[in-house]
Amino acid sequence: MSGWMSYFGGRKDPKATTREAIVTLRQQLQMLEKKEEYLLKKIDEELKKAKANAISNKPAATAALRRKKQHEQELERLGGTRLTLETQVNAIESANINATTMEAMKKGADALKAIHGGLTIDRVDATMDAIREQTELANEISDAISNPMNVGLETDEEALKEELAELEAEKLDEVLMGAERVPSHVPSGPELAAESRKKVEQESEEERELRELQAQLAL
Repeated sequence: MSGWMSYFGGRKDPKATTREAIVTLRQQLQMLEKKEEYLLKKIDEELKKAKANAISNKPAATAALRRKKQHEQELERLGGTRLTLETQVNAIESANINATTMEAMKKGADALKAIHGGLTIDRVDATMDAIREQTELANEISDAISNPMNVGLETDEEALKEELAELEAEKLDEVLMGAERVPSHVPSGPELAAESRKKVEQESEEERELRELQAQLAL
């Protein structure tokens, strides 16, 4: 049916046409290879006949060499034909690969076009601006949540400075008043050490008396 459609101008599938052409060419190559094998065999046979009759029957040897030459010429023609067919097969296969590659690339381009169909530079810039704006807003909200005690408080820097000055004045007055009450005689190092030992001895004596009193009460 497809053959009749092609005969009357019907359009065939390019892929099917390519496959048919490659198959036909390879079949022809196989036939040529078999023909070459047959000619090689005949050439070898004629060469053997020529050698066998080279002395005893020169006309027969000459005829064998003539047939051998004809077979060699035919083999050479077949070799050229086979080379032409192989070149054509390679060209078709290469063209087919290029066609399928271009088809795949076109599908990829169409997919990219469909993906980017609704995108423009202006829309992308607007989207990025919106993302940056929302990111900044999220950071501000996070900062506000992480510092709840500062919400609604207004700091008066001048009032803080005045309060600090008052505290400094009070502290200075306390220092001055403490200096006025300093005793005129300050014990030296040895005197301080002696007083400390005396105090320790007094505390030890008191502890000893307390233990004796507790022992008496226990009796």
